[in-house]
Amino acid sequence: MSVQESTFHGFANPVDPSPAELRAWAYHPDSVPLTSMPPDWDLLVSGDRLVLTLFDLAMDPACPARRFALHCLYIYAADGIRTNFRAHPKRRFRKLVEQAERDGDDLMRTWAHNSRVLLARPDLFVYRDWCEGGLVRENRRLA
Repeated sequence: MSVQESTFHGFANPVDPSPAELRAWAYHPDSVPLTSMPPDWDLLVSGDRLVLTLFDLAMDPACPARRFALHCLYIYAADGIRTNFRAHPKRRFRKLVEQAERDGDDLMRTWAHNSRVLLARPDLFVYRDWCEGGLVRENRRLA
């Protein structure tokens, strides 16, 4: 774990933040409230370029924006699975799931479990759960 910046001064381009900016914001999320971000910012940042940063943030129980990062991982997983991995590489997704199962706490193991369930049963996709934060809020394991 690295030492985090003491303050965050904002995004150069909030629509396309760098991994370093996203990490700095995640440890000081009150400096730029989510309500001031562009519409659907969670969807914008949930891509391949930032997924490793989001994963690291979601793995850190001390990260103030951990739930946001976890929410973005749910979006990433659903997007990959529902596009049959045309949107995101299946190998990267599988590595993240395996790492969460191996090294993650309950929240991350639940994400990994739910991702594997959706992979096996894509018909279980519910937009509210995967893209609007339902599974994060409820910390619910799919059966």
